[in-house]
Amino acid sequence: MSKVRSRDTKPEWILRCGLHRLGFRYRLKNSRLPGSPDLIFPKCHAVVFVHGCYWHRHPGCKDASTPKSNVDFWEKKFSENVERDRRIVGQLENLGWRILVVWECELTRKAVETIHRVAYWLSQSNVCYDGGMKQHELLSVAEKKIRYRISSYDDESELNESE
Repeated sequence: MSKVRSRDTKPEWILRCGLHRLGFRYRLKNSRLPGSPDLIFPKCHAVVFVHGCYWHRHPGCKDASTPKSNVDFWEKKFSENVERDRRIVGQLENLGWRILVVWECELTRKAVETIHRVAYWLSQSNVCYDGGMKQHELLSVAEKKIRYRISSYDDESELNESE
């Protein structure tokens, strides 16, 4: 488990890259906020968590499997993670933050659509977007760049596996 990353994961990077190309500016991991959200949009007073399906128990996702050995330990660990997530969301809502959870499987299987969904959610707060292009123009340009970036990650992972 020491190799499990808690920051700068591939799904986080895909979301950050896509949103930045769309003109959204954010901060990373503010430890003063409950739960240290992955992306913080101070202008919008919004935070985004990128949750791994396995660790945060994405309902209905095939990636949220339970190990066959030491079942009691894992069930306790997963239930504590889910409870902590609920508690953190409540604390952030009490502080007046808007919260969005993006799941790892969404970013690895439907990255462009997920980035569009997050951009739309963020743009509901008019002060968040400060780019010069219109939103639909940015989305089409970013879509091409994001698809290219994702394909380069796939090529990179194939090279690492063959070594």
